[in-house]
Amino acid sequence: MSQGAAALRRWARTTTSGTDLTLLFLILIGALIAFANGANDNFKGVATLLGSGTASYRKALGWATITTAAGSMTALIVARGLLAAFSGKGLVPMEVVQDPSFAAAVALATGTTVLVATKFGLPVSTTHALIGGLIGAGLFASPVGIDWAELTSKLLLPLLTSPLIAIALASLFYMGSRGLRRRLGITKETCVCIGERVIGVVPGALRAQAALQAVRVPTLEAGSQATCQVCYSGSIMGVSAGPALDAAHYFSAGAVSFARGLNDTPKIAALLLVGGTLSPTLAIVGVALVMALGGLLGARGVAETMSHRVTEMNSGQGLVANLVTSILVIGASRFGMPVSTTHVSCGSLFGIGAVTRKAHWRTIGGILLAWVVTLPIAAVLGAVLVRLL
Repeated sequence: MSQGAAALRRWARTTTSGTDLTLLFLILIGALIAFANGANDNFKGVATLLGSGTASYRKALGWATITTAAGSMTALIVARGLLAAFSGKGLVPMEVVQDPSFAAAVALATGTTVLVATKFGLPVSTTHALIGGLIGAGLFASPVGIDWAELTSKLLLPLLTSPLIAIALASLFYMGSRGLRRRLGITKETCVCIGERVIGVVPGALRAQAALQAVRVPTLEAGSQATCQVCYSGSIMGVSAGPALDAAHYFSAGAVSFARGLNDTPKIAALLLVGGTLSPTLAIVGVALVMALGGLLGARGVAETMSHRVTEMNSGQGLVANLVTSILVIGASRFGMPVSTTHVSCGSLFGIGAVTRKAHWRTIGGILLAWVVTLPIAAVLGAVLVRLL
């Protein structure tokens, strides 16, 4: 009898140790996905600041880090609904949701997919990858499969419709704001600069080559490159239009980053709540810190794609894109709807580029292809990993 009791205690210790190791592994994988999310997503909110020449890469990234962190902390109060949505509750049985190997497979599939996309400078959706991981792991881990009706209504439908709404709203808002600007007598001018020095100002919004020819720069300083930036001249009620627009543009970029932190942080934190690994507060704070680190260390590739390769833009166009993105994402977060900040922000830029006819369609096509393959790749990885784990 005593030998049986001793064997039972040894088994319990082994099981507890294995569970602890699994939960530790889950925390590490959660950190991986948070880092990947920060590297791929943190700069998206401020991409228009860099693309329009309003801010340098360093200044834009700093502003993104601060405002994203503020959104993450606000998620502690207003975005708890997303914690439940992305834990798998309702999609698969509770015994599967509470299995650390299921959450670990979802997190590892998501993090791997997003990190690979970040390596190639592709702005993919962490939300999309998470859903793919949930589907793949759920199909193989759940004895009854996945509740497809729940998946479609609560996750897929908001994800698929949000970029279309963003394209439509950005197009309409931009055409309306452009008409208002013209009625107020605010005009565009193109500044040609070398470094911080303005060497010429040309009326109208010209492309770089035309602006350079207009100011007739015979030579360039050694090691320097001429750049062009479209600015606004005029005033509204005695306030200069250019500085006021730049200030509003900064605010709108911060609003997008805030919205992204608010919407994305609880999605990732949900994976760390399995088996009572961490409290919701500690999970959200930890994810916020690692996301910030990922953005500071790995955002350059996606920053270049979002800022310069989707469409040419000026400060006013960037302002409109950011306002549409922030309104949609903050509204969705308030009601627990898991939209993708990536899809919404890219959709806004697509809409602006379509109206201005300056969209780079080859780059946009590559981004759309990356969106299409993100979910199935993450699903396959989730299925394989849940078997292995």
